[in-house]
Amino acid sequence: MSTEPRSPLVLDTHELSRRPGTMAEVARVVKAPADLGTAVIGIPEGSALTVGVRLESVMEGVLVTGVVRGTAAGECVRCLEPLSEELTVRVQELFLYPERARAAEDMGDDEDEQYVLEEDLADLEPAVRDSVVTALPFQPLCRPDCPGLCSECGARLADDPDHHHDVVDPRWSALQAMLEQSSVTDETKES
Repeated sequence: MSTEPRSPLVLDTHELSRRPGTMAEVARVVKAPADLGTAVIGIPEGSALTVGVRLESVMEGVLVTGVVRGTAAGECVRCLEPLSEELTVRVQELFLYPERARAAEDMGDDEDEQYVLEEDLADLEPAVRDSVVTALPFQPLCRPDCPGLCSECGARLADDPDHHHDVVDPRWSALQAMLEQSSVTDETKES
């Protein structure tokens, strides 16, 4: 975890620390970190990411809940046209106090990845990344009924709905060749 205090996704929880029941709200627009997406769609690095979260002090640490908004850019998996999609995801993560995290480890309670406060700093980037990446469409489409590309020539089928190729089944290709030879022979006899 990178708890660089100058990073916009690292929040200082010092004012809440160790006082259960206290809370603070943070709203800011930050630049999106790198690799916030998949190979086909994601929020581009440096684009605007709106973060609105509530930090609540609880016995175990600081609970962070809120919403992250951004615009994902990518390409349609069927026709490869560029697309963009507004994305709003919920974020909820408990950042444990270091001693609580150690106690949980000692008890063997480490089934999930735990986020730990480091010097009262909570790094939201991993939680934001997890929420955004899982909310992105697995196979983004420019429209639900996108016909894709022609498998023969690569033409975009949405531009030409009547597009087709006369393709002979390879099992019949020998018969097609015989038919073409017979028409050539018939034409030469008539001449």
